[in-house]
Amino acid sequence: MSNQAAGAASERRGDPDPAEFIKANMRLLPVPSLPEIRLHMAHPGSGLRRLLEPDDGTRERAVAPPYWAYAWAGGAVLARYIFDRPSTVVGRRVLDLGAGSGLVGIAAAKAGAGGVIAAEIDRNGVVALGLNAAANGVAIAIVGEDITAGPPPAVDLVLAGDVFYGRAVARRVVPFLDRCLAAGIEVLVGDPGRAWLPRQRLRLLAEYQVPDVGGNGGGAPKPSGVFAFVPASAG
Repeated sequence: MSNQAAGAASERRGDPDPAEFIKANMRLLPVPSLPEIRLHMAHPGSGLRRLLEPDDGTRERAVAPPYWAYAWAGGAVLARYIFDRPSTVVGRRVLDLGAGSGLVGIAAAKAGAGGVIAAEIDRNGVVALGLNAAANGVAIAIVGEDITAGPPPAVDLVLAGDVFYGRAVARRVVPFLDRCLAAGIEVLVGDPGRAWLPRQRLRLLAEYQVPDVGGNGGGAPKPSGVFAFVPASAG
């Protein structure tokens, strides 16, 4: 969904226009430990709740937590890894799975990827991702739907940052990543060690100290890893 389409849909519902709200209320700032990238990030005065709930304060509309409004640890370490080792993405077609703010996809595009697809299901996240890509001067193809139930797209590399935050999502993601491996697609995972991380399927490649849920400066730095996702027989 384009920013223009999202804005038109919001206008019909009487909601704030996501693009205008994000530009007016969120701060475009460099990501801690990643000065190469700037993101529109939430802060205590951003009033983000107004974008997530109806004006009357009811909860008639189910809204996902605004993962896209922060730089999470798994995405931050994947982005740092890409900048430290650009050969990981140079000339390759890349999927940023569960893209959120677009941090990982933006890093891949800046480092020379041959093309970047970002998959994000949150409608506000889709808008923020487009704004963030434009702010960083990169082109990213955005898919605003859950792609984990289907076959992998035509890419060479999947980058999966912070996708193991819950049991239900992990149960969808692992089979999708297995289909990626079966199709000959390399998979890298970034995560600070959350409960549903499939540790037996991961091989540590690098570790960094970064804040979690801390793209806006909050959260103490903690060790977070970049892993290769490997076949079950090799785990």
